[in-house]
Amino acid sequence: MSCWTLCCAQLLEGVKMASISYLTNIEFGTGVLQQLESALASAGIRRPMIVTDTGIVKAGIWEKIAAHLSEEHRRVIYTDTPPNPTEEAVEQATALYCAQKCDGMIAIGGGSPLDLAKGVAVLATHEGPLSRYAGMAAMPLITASAAPFIAIPTTAGTGSEVGRGALICLHDGQKKLIVSPHLLPKRSLCDPDLTEGMPPALTAGTGMDAFTHCIETFLSPRVNPPAEAIALDGAARAWKWIELAVKNPTNKQARWEMMMAGIEGGLAFQKGLGAVHALSHPLGALTYPKLHHGTVNAVILPAVLRFNEAHVGDKYARLRVALGLPMTANFAEEVEKLNVRIGMPQNLRELQVAEDVEDFVVEGALSDHSTLTNPRALTEEDARKLFKEAMG
Repeated sequence: MSCWTLCCAQLLEGVKMASISYLTNIEFGTGVLQQLESALASAGIRRPMIVTDTGIVKAGIWEKIAAHLSEEHRRVIYTDTPPNPTEEAVEQATALYCAQKCDGMIAIGGGSPLDLAKGVAVLATHEGPLSRYAGMAAMPLITASAAPFIAIPTTAGTGSEVGRGALICLHDGQKKLIVSPHLLPKRSLCDPDLTEGMPPALTAGTGMDAFTHCIETFLSPRVNPPAEAIALDGAARAWKWIELAVKNPTNKQARWEMMMAGIEGGLAFQKGLGAVHALSHPLGALTYPKLHHGTVNAVILPAVLRFNEAHVGDKYARLRVALGLPMTANFAEEVEKLNVRIGMPQNLRELQVAEDVEDFVVEGALSDHSTLTNPRALTEEDARKLFKEAMG
């Protein structure tokens, strides 16, 4: 199944112009893991390194995937991926990759292992340090020599399995984007059955990550109607199915729909995100508390929806239609009610975020790549107000 990776759009002298390309290869559905060995062969990977985390191993998910691999192809494994991937972890994994003379990877897990694999894909094939490749301006530095990898998502929400970027916490404490079309997985094997064991809180957090990706992409001012169509569909799927997925974790249709919503969010957000992600990225870089990205997005989203409301034209009305809400509904309030129904925290204070990180978060938000595509310009004063509102 060939899907879309959607690039930036420009507005020149009043004429709308867009550049759109289709790059990502996805196999979706129950049983797609049977294609793992053929996917390695088609990618030219003969000696893979498995990139995952200890949670995947303890949950028995790695064992299910390993059953589809030859003994040789499951021999080299890195399991120390932290919840928010760090430059240090990328360096450790790269050292193992090079010592074992690997020529590609299989990335298994949520966004953290998939993003870490993208970091290794760069550092194993390009001159370091990894920080040299941080930011949109550094994209041309990453070449086609980047190590190939196969992505197998085990959560439904991050979109990293279809995205060209990775968010890495660098040695200087900043969480930055490493991005290039050369970092797209050679193939993504997406089996919704792998998400059935996810606990309710993780289902809710990753599901709200997918929902936020779709909402922020749809509201981004860049011109990309195909991305907006994908985002609307993904937002509607997440809105309809997330509660059932949280309450009944073995419901196969709910798991199918939520994984598809996560993929759609990842495909669409090439159009750009917004202030929710601009604030959540520096929060994710905190050494304490260790925060789950999707959960933080859920907490911040209502405040940003209120902030942007007067700057998005008819898009809130279109979202109400897509989500089946009354036209008189207050969209931000409806999201707050959804957060309550699925057990999300109501503010950052509940996540043990301290007020004294405000300067760090605001500074990070103002320099974040997602700020540029928020529908309303974000000033320092605005960022501080949003942080305080999210704190509760």
